[in-house]
Amino acid sequence: MSNPIHTIDAVNSGFSRKDKIFMGLGASVANAAGAGAGASVSTNVSGLSGLPSSYAVVVNPGQDATWYITNKTSTGFTVVLTPRLAATTLAAGAFDYVVAA
Repeated sequence: MSNPIHTIDAVNSGFSRKDKIFMGLGASVANAAGAGAGASVSTNVSGLSGLPSSYAVVVNPGQDATWYITNKTSTGFTVVLTPRLAATTLAAGAFDYVVAA
């Protein structure tokens, strides 16, 4: 059973809204294998609803890879995974993400 949260302290960081928090979790999103050593893999995350105009995404790639986000919209974004070592090929697998705003 979860415990409700009643108080959230927002630091003075310039956010325009301090009365709401938006959080979402995506678990086990499938990604394709890389085409070869050092090749990046892009995976579209779509079909989301209610994303605010400005949000952050954090990814757990599930393998030895770096990541970044492109094409952020109100309904999704693209996760780009790149092997951390140029000699490594990304495996087909899955990643998790958290969206926060």
